[in-house]
Amino acid sequence: MAVKTEQRTAGGVAYTLTRRRVRNINLRVRADGTVAASAAPRVPAAAVDAFVAARAAWVANARRRAADHARRDAALDADLPPKAEALARMTALCRAYYPRFAATCPGGAFPRIAVRDMRTRWGSCSLKTGTLAFSRRLCGTPPAAQEYVVVHEFCHFAHPDHSPAFWAAVAAVLPDYRQRRKLLR
Repeated sequence: MAVKTEQRTAGGVAYTLTRRRVRNINLRVRADGTVAASAAPRVPAAAVDAFVAARAAWVANARRRAADHARRDAALDADLPPKAEALARMTALCRAYYPRFAATCPGGAFPRIAVRDMRTRWGSCSLKTGTLAFSRRLCGTPPAAQEYVVVHEFCHFAHPDHSPAFWAAVAAVLPDYRQRRKLLR
C-alpha cells in the first residue's frame, strides 16, 4: 500500500495527514512543533479533522512543552564543551578503563572513540567497527556517571545484550553502578 500524505487544517491546527494501515487515528506533535496525524484510508478526512479539532488544546500544550524542552536543551548545550574537548575527555576516560577490557575489545586494540550530539542515549558500542560513541551531553554529568557509561559500553564488547552476564560484568568493575546510573536521570 502506498503511503499518501496531505496538508490539512482543523480547529486552527495545521497538520500533515498520512494514510496508512492503522487501527485508530493517531496524533502526535513532533519536537519541532509540527503536527502529524495518521489514519486508515477508509477513515473520512472530515472525521480526522474533527479528531484534530477536538484536541486543539492538547496540541497547543504539547507544542509549549516541546518549545520548553528545546530551550532547556539549548541551555544545556551552551554549557557543554566543544566536540574536540569532549572527545579528548572521553578518550582519556576510556584509556583509563581500557586495561580492564583489552581482552574483550575487537582484536585487543583500543577502540575508536567518537563523540556525537545524541539526544536519546548516552553511549553506544559498535562491535562491527570497534567503536565506542558517547553523547556530548555526557560531559555535563558527574564524573561517576561518565565512568558508568564508559564501563557499560566497554562491557558490550563481551556481552552485546543486557543479559544477567552483562550486568554482572558491569558490577564486577563498578559495584555501585546502580547509584551511578541514577545520576543520568
